[in-house]
Amino acid sequence: MSEIDLDELRSELSDFAEPEKKGGRSPREERIIAGFEEIQRFVEKHGRLPRHSEGLDIFERLYAVRLDRLRALAECRSLLAPLDHQGLLSDGEIVLDASPDAIDDEELLAELKDIPGAGSVTELRHVRKSVDKRAAEEIANRAVCEDFETFKPLFEKVQRELQAGVRESIPVQTMDQIKMAEIQQGQYFIVGGQVAYVAEVGEDFKTGYDRRDSRLRVVYDNGTESNILMRSFQRSLYPDKEQAGRIITNADAGPLFASEQANDDLASGTIYVLRSKSEHPIVVTNRNVLHKIGVTGGKLETRIANATLDPTFLMSDVEIVATYQLYNVSRVKLENIIHRVFDPVQLDIEIKDRFGNAVKPREWFLVPLFVIDEAVERIKDGTITQYIYDAKAARLVSVPS
Repeated sequence: MSEIDLDELRSELSDFAEPEKKGGRSPREERIIAGFEEIQRFVEKHGRLPRHSEGLDIFERLYAVRLDRLRALAECRSLLAPLDHQGLLSDGEIVLDASPDAIDDEELLAELKDIPGAGSVTELRHVRKSVDKRAAEEIANRAVCEDFETFKPLFEKVQRELQAGVRESIPVQTMDQIKMAEIQQGQYFIVGGQVAYVAEVGEDFKTGYDRRDSRLRVVYDNGTESNILMRSFQRSLYPDKEQAGRIITNADAGPLFASEQANDDLASGTIYVLRSKSEHPIVVTNRNVLHKIGVTGGKLETRIANATLDPTFLMSDVEIVATYQLYNVSRVKLENIIHRVFDPVQLDIEIKDRFGNAVKPREWFLVPLFVIDEAVERIKDGTITQYIYDAKAARLVSVPS
């Protein structure tokens, strides 16, 4: 056996050796990658690139400016290319010039009001310096909410309740000021375009000026949280008219309407359920489950008197199959709630009016009467926002958490 030539062996094995690892990334590179990952999470959540437009959330505008700078720097594109599974670095026009040292969030935030180009979509000259300063402080004070999955269903629920009219958002500028007593655990607000949930309220303490204060844990619907003083959070709700916050009302302010009239109640109207006598083929096929659900403030008999001349009633007589009396409730909001629940089974039909014009009635739904009864009961007890209508099962089912 010939003597092994170590130099020759080393040369042959070098092709199979792992490449020599270079030193770890610099703090600046880590910061660039972390900033890019925030943009990626935004795109995954919203399905679009962040935009510069004035009036949008300050974080979105920050991400938009940051993305422009990352695209402009060859160094950043090279670093981020292996991570860019969404194609963010090549999609769209590069708006800004950038120097290698201008990548810090604080600097980007300050530049939001100074981006050149009159009339440009990136121009935010009307944003006040004090607002930018508060926004920068808020960014610095926020951190990723590690247990956000616990709070995510709460934000989804409050959004459904806002859409259904069960909750409302009240502008803070309509009040003298938001009182600290109203900032309680479990309360929702809108701050800078984001829904904020007061998850925890700490122990009261006295400040140096002998004023009461406490520490809050506030979780935001973008997956961040802050450990902020109550008075600081209070001030953040009314910085100015453009950026003023809003209070989201509670959903447990009583039933939407009562089943019986109290002495001091005023009748608001009637929910009615009608069945059509039309001979239209679609109506004939589905007559037992096809119902018109509406709300009226007057006499129902008067409302349906001319049904044969009204495309809303399918140009045909109707029969009344159920009514529910309302007291002290917004008829429009209630009607919106009912229609939202049954929107998936809204009848898609086109009817000609007496002048020959095509009309699409919007208040007819393919839903059994017993399901309508249940929906009304759930509106009464305030639980309707927790349900959707399953057309295949023909019943209300709980919203997946």
